[in-house]
Amino acid sequence: MPQSAPAPLNDASPAFLERLEARVGPGVLRPAEARDLEEPRGRYHGRAGAVALPRDTEGVAAIVRACAEELVGIVPRAGGTGLVAGQVMPEGPLPLLLSVERLTAIRDASAADNALTVEAGVTLAGVQDAAEAVNRLFPLSLGSEGSCRIGGNLATNAGGVQVLRYGNARDLCLGLEAVLPNGSVLHGLRRLRKDNTGYDLRHLLIGSEGSLGIITAASLRLFPRPAETATAWVATPTPSAAARILDRALDALGEAVSGFELIHRTGLDFLAEHMPELRPPLAEGEWFALVEASGGTGAHVQDGLEAALAAALEEGDATDAVLAASLSQRQAMWQIRESIPEANRAVGAIASHDISLPLSAIPDFIDEGLARLKALEPSMRVNCFGHLGDGNLHYNVFPAAGRDRADYDDLRAKVTEMVHDLVHARDGSVSAEHGIGRLKTGDLVRYGDPAKLAAMRAIKQALDPLGIMNPGALLA
Repeated sequence: MPQSAPAPLNDASPAFLERLEARVGPGVLRPAEARDLEEPRGRYHGRAGAVALPRDTEGVAAIVRACAEELVGIVPRAGGTGLVAGQVMPEGPLPLLLSVERLTAIRDASAADNALTVEAGVTLAGVQDAAEAVNRLFPLSLGSEGSCRIGGNLATNAGGVQVLRYGNARDLCLGLEAVLPNGSVLHGLRRLRKDNTGYDLRHLLIGSEGSLGIITAASLRLFPRPAETATAWVATPTPSAAARILDRALDALGEAVSGFELIHRTGLDFLAEHMPELRPPLAEGEWFALVEASGGTGAHVQDGLEAALAAALEEGDATDAVLAASLSQRQAMWQIRESIPEANRAVGAIASHDISLPLSAIPDFIDEGLARLKALEPSMRVNCFGHLGDGNLHYNVFPAAGRDRADYDDLRAKVTEMVHDLVHARDGSVSAEHGIGRLKTGDLVRYGDPAKLAAMRAIKQALDPLGIMNPGALLA
């Protein structure tokens, strides 16, 4: 049976905002500022009638109920660090922007349960600190962890540098509290590892990008803090050789391997140009790997990693390697990796791609992608880097030195279509860890499975029949 289209939404008009303020009290609404309407890549600029800053879950619920009654769209906002424009609405009826930045309570931390319950506005770094305070580890780690917020991390199912061992954000979440589109509150903050009581609404909301509700709190999995950590920076001739180094590390260390990052020469060139104070321990070569393993007392991860790298050096899969001899050296290696996106922004990408592929398909994709791009426009540069251990690459295309990305505006769409077609042909995904947002809604239709899309639309219709939750994001 065809789904009926929701009624058109209304603006978050001054009259609506006056009525809303009467319901939620003073100090909750403020005018939208430039920082509220921006996204990091600067390609989208949002609009909003006002910003709502509720202080608790009931405040979120009251706002959602008011918007449902008056058919006003809501754009949820956490840290604003998303890269697919899910946090900004550039067109359509003027929405209300709902920020979780005041929901910052650490509700519970239990070393015995290996669980932490926090509100959605806590920064990822704050979550990590709360775990450390009870001598536990929360392993989700991103370059933006000082400013991104856990509600946004869960809403987008964030990945990061330790997915290889610990999984994405959804794998680290035990339960959720959320406000649904009708203003009801889902009380799901259980800290259970097993709970087979019907549909798992937690996993429905994680990755839904605010299109099915607003996450207000989460119970998170914690882990023992590693007693031993070994980190190495490795020069390697090709992505295929890097993959073989990964295999050796996994054979030697198993699940102790927590991170394996692939870095291309171009990324180091960008750092040398824009952040020259950051000096990699090895800079000669075309490709590099950043490898890390960790474990409990007596895990001997340093010995295992050294043995794996010795074999790689002997067989030519590595040409040089440096193991961190101190915490400061380890942190310096990771700072180089985490600074690559900042250097990318300083250069200005023509097109950026967050993709994932089967590990066996990555070397061929990289080779063919570069050949296709050079055939399209020889002057373009490619910075290919990312989480090789879990198959996630950031495949970014840049202008020639001395030129601006605007010079290539006529090629941007062709570049992205070519890259995404190559990914799709290899059974990959055009959105590995950043989500769909508003940037990739067309890609979701172009490459998505029709049955999956129909099910997603049916779920959206069932939970948000008015279409007020993040209109235009995920499902256009």
